[in-house]
Amino acid sequence: MCLGIPGRVVSIEDEARHIAKVDVSGVKRNVNVGLVLPDGLDVGDWVLIHVGFAISKIDEEEAEATLGFLREMGEMFDQELDDYRSSGIA
Repeated sequence: MCLGIPGRVVSIEDEARHIAKVDVSGVKRNVNVGLVLPDGLDVGDWVLIHVGFAISKIDEEEAEATLGFLREMGEMFDQELDDYRSSGIA
């Protein structure tokens, strides 16, 4: 199962290629943010990530609620985080 997971933008890595470093529950990965750039994007913003792409901006309240729900899912969320952590995409 693939989930959309909230992550917080910690840096813009490559503006020309629309790549930002995003923190998802302590795991930092590069994510393509091209789909959300028309809405504006700053360090500290929350995005919903699916298969390496930020698909929408969300506010912190929605991000925390979603992360809480995902944590309640237990093993499924843990597996998704393990997959994300081991993806090797820096």
